[in-house]
Amino acid sequence: MAARIAGVVLPNEKRIEIALTYIYGIGPTTAKKILKDTNIDPDVRTKDLNSDQVNNLRNAIEKGDQKIEGELKREVLSNIKRMKEINSYRGSRHSRGLPCRGQRTKTNNRTVRGNKRNTMGSGRRAALQKT
Repeated sequence: MAARIAGVVLPNEKRIEIALTYIYGIGPTTAKKILKDTNIDPDVRTKDLNSDQVNNLRNAIEKGDQKIEGELKREVLSNIKRMKEINSYRGSRHSRGLPCRGQRTKTNNRTVRGNKRNTMGSGRRAALQKT
């Protein structure tokens, strides 16, 4: 039986401690805390949980004070939108699609800027090889 909590189907073959981290907003520390509160062994596999344990987990996550999944994603997007509207530095970096946490941009942000491989010597080498 696949455990479905907060709209996320947890992987069957993983330990429940790790499987809970598949829910957006729950990391390793929060997962350990939830399992401790519900008295579930962290080493048990998701497929080995009985329905009572799954319901206890679901209730613990829903009544918890942390935001998860859709609510958390909406909050993050609204924060980014607010930063763009007030024209903050971080907002301008978000709108341009550049790193906004102080990383260097001369090198090492190819995934953000797009995979442009125009290094100094590459054009010259290509021109020499054609002739």
